[in-house]
Order: sequence, then structure tokens, then C-alpha cells
Amino acid sequence: MEVAIVKYNAGNLFSVVHALNRLGINPVITDDIEQLSKADRILFPGQGHAATTMAYLRQHQLDKVICNLKQPVLGICVGQQLMCRHSEEGDVDCLGIFDVDVKRFQPVCHEDKVPHMGWNQLKDLKSPLFSNLNEDSFVYFVHSYYVPTCEWTTATTDYIHPFSAALHRDNFFATQFHPEKSGKVGEQIIQNFLEISI
Repeated sequence: MEVAIVKYNAGNLFSVVHALNRLGINPVITDDIEQLSKADRILFPGQGHAATTMAYLRQHQLDKVICNLKQPVLGICVGQQLMCRHSEEGDVDCLGIFDVDVKRFQPVCHEDKVPHMGWNQLKDLKSPLFSNLNEDSFVYFVHSYYVPTCEWTTATTDYIHPFSAALHRDNFFATQFHPEKSGKVGEQIIQNFLEISI
């Protein structure tokens, strides 16, 4: 199986590479249109700023490439947010795969810390991405912005209020949490993604 990771100016790519290596996959990190088009699976991970990462994607025409992919695609963290319509982070239009806007967490009380960082539970699981997992499984988050719950939400997490921990539309899957940092649960999610047929 050919697995490609989208190369752009976002951090955290190599923890995804190591997670795939543990599953026996040696992915290619690339921004080459032909390589991305022919891969069996695409991962679109990252940590970074929405406006600067979108500028890079547009400059290298990766925005059009990603939106036109037909194989299973998994966005992770900023990857999920960039798949949405618009982000409050830098007030930037994004890829628009999911027709929903990304919001910044607004603390309600003193105990509410932003960013949301650490382990939290998944609820309302509704995707083959979560096969063989239990409700209330713990996964790892690091983010200040979130996707509200919407028609494409396939898992929720509650921090300050419920938000989309995962999304799915057609061949596009996305998680706000980091499966590559989420132990055995995250490993199962990545394995499920590799086995998904659409």
C-alpha cells in the first residue's frame, strides 16, 4: 500500500511517520501532485497557524490537489481545521470540504484553559474510523481552535462545550485529536483508516 503525507509548512509530520512505521508502513512525505494522486491513502496532519499554512497550500496549488483527491484522506489537528470553510485563526478561508467554520475556544470560567491540551474522551462514535473502539476512549488533544458539531461530525468531545472531535464526508476523514500520540486507541484509528474502503 502506498501512503503519502502531504508536505507543507506544518509541524509534527514525523510523529505521524513513526506511527505508520509501527504499523509496517513506510510513507512518503511529498507535495508532488502525481505522487499524491496515485497514493492509496493520504494523510494531511500538522500543527501550525491556519492563515500561514493556507497561504503555503495556495502558493503550491495543493489546495486544489487536496480537494480533488478521490482516495481516502485523513486530516489531523490543523489538517481537520483546514478542511473546513473558514477559520478564525488569521480570519482565513480554508479548503471548504466541510461547510463549517472553525472557532476559537472562549473560556467560560477560570478553570477553562486555552489551548485544550491533554487526554479527553470520544463520544457519539459514528464512523468506520472508530471500528473496534469503545465509547469514552481517551485520545490526545492540543488545540486552541475547534470545529462546532455539524452534520459531518462523527465523534464529539466536551471541553468548555461539545465540539467535533472527528468529521467525515465522502472520502475525507478528519480528527481534531492526534491519533499518532494517542497510544493503542490512536494506533487502532490509523489502522482502521488504512483498511477503509470507499
